[in-house]
Amino acid sequence: MINALKGMKDLQDEQALLYEKVIKTCEEVAKNYGFSFINFPHLELSKLFKRSVGESSDIVGKEMYEFIDKAGNEVCLRPEGTAGVVRSYIEAKMDKNQSIKRWFYHGSMFRYERPQKGRLREFHQFGVESFGIASVYEDASIILMLNEIFKRLNIRTQLKINSLGCKTCMNEYKQKLISFLNSKENFCEDCIRRKELNPIRVLDCKNEHCQNLLTNVPKLSENLCECCKKDYEKLQKLLKDNEMAYECDEKLVRGLDYYSKTAFEFISDEIGAKAAVAGGGRYDRLIEYLDGKSGYGIGFAMGIERIMAILEQNQTKQARDGIYLCALDEKYIDEIFKLGTILRKNHKVLISYEIKKLAKHLNQADISNAKIFLCVGEEEALKEEIFYKNLESKENKNIKLANLENEI
Repeated sequence: MINALKGMKDLQDEQALLYEKVIKTCEEVAKNYGFSFINFPHLELSKLFKRSVGESSDIVGKEMYEFIDKAGNEVCLRPEGTAGVVRSYIEAKMDKNQSIKRWFYHGSMFRYERPQKGRLREFHQFGVESFGIASVYEDASIILMLNEIFKRLNIRTQLKINSLGCKTCMNEYKQKLISFLNSKENFCEDCIRRKELNPIRVLDCKNEHCQNLLTNVPKLSENLCECCKKDYEKLQKLLKDNEMAYECDEKLVRGLDYYSKTAFEFISDEIGAKAAVAGGGRYDRLIEYLDGKSGYGIGFAMGIERIMAILEQNQTKQARDGIYLCALDEKYIDEIFKLGTILRKNHKVLISYEIKKLAKHLNQADISNAKIFLCVGEEEALKEEIFYKNLESKENKNIKLANLENEI
C-alpha cells in the first residue's frame, strides 16, 4: 500500500470544509482592510530563503526541503510565504517607486521537522504583506486585522508585542548583547550557533537552562533610538485606543532574521499549553536584502492547522443540511435522477444510485448528515408520491410529487 509521506496529511470531508471556512473568514477580513490575493510559486531558489530568513534560523539550518533541479539550480519548497511575496514585489519592479501594495495569500508551506499535533511537514498558512507604508498606523492596522479574524472564528487569544529597533539601535544593542552572552557559559548548541550568526535569536531559545542564563540580559526597550521608541509608544497607544489588550514581551524576537521594529505574536491556550497561532512584524530591510530598493514592509502569517485544531475542539455537532434521495427499485432510478436535477436548482441533494432496503438507506442518510430523506418505492410510484422524512424532527409522510417543492 502507498501511504502519504510522514508529516503530510489529506484534508477530507469535514476537515476540508473547516479549512475552507477558515480561509473564507480570513479572506473576507483581509479584503475589508484593502488587501487583494496574490499567488506565487511553491518552488523557489534556495538562496531566496538563505538571504531572507537567515542562516541562523532553524528553517534554513535544519528544515528546508532542498534539492538540485535538472538545470543544476539549488531549489527548495517554500518554507514560509513572506520571502516569496517580497521577491514577486521586486521582480515586478514595484520597489523602484515604492508602490503601495497590500496582498494576502494562503496555501502549502514545507518544513522537514518532527511532526506533532498542529505541526506538519506540509502545513498551510494564511498571510498578508503590506509594502510601501512606513507609518506605524499600518502596524496597528495589521494587528487589528488579525484580531478581527480571531474574533470572527471565536478563538480566544492573547497579543504579545515588542520592538526590535532599526538598523542603528539594533547594531548598538547587539554589541551589548554579545558582551553579556560572552560572560555566560553552557548555552545550548543552537544558541552557540545563533550567537555567531544573529545573537538576538538567543533571546528566543526555548531551552529552560538558556532562559535562566538570560535573567539579567539587556532590554531591547532600553536601547531604542528616539524614532523607534516614539513608534513603539504610538503603537501601544493605538492598540489601547482601539480596546486591544496586549503584553510587552522583551524576548519576543520572532523566528526569522528579517524583522525590524514591530514584532508581534498571538498566542492561545485553547489547544493545551499556550502556543503561537499567528505572528508577524515589520521587515523594512528585507526588500534591500533581496536586491530591491530600500523600502517598507510589514505582514503576518497564521498556521491554519492550529486554527483548525482549536475549531474542531470547540465546534458543536454540525447542523443537518440537504436532501438524501433514493429508490427501492432499480426501475425508479431514472425518475429520481430527473427529480434530483430539478431539486438541485434550490437545494443540496445527494442521490443514491444503489438499491437497498429502506432501513439501510435511512442509515446512509443519517451518516451523510442530511436533513430531509426522500424515497420512491412501488407504492409511492403508483400514487405519484414520494416518502418524506425529516431526520431532525422525525416527522414522516407521503407527499404528492406535484406538491413536493412546496412541502420540503
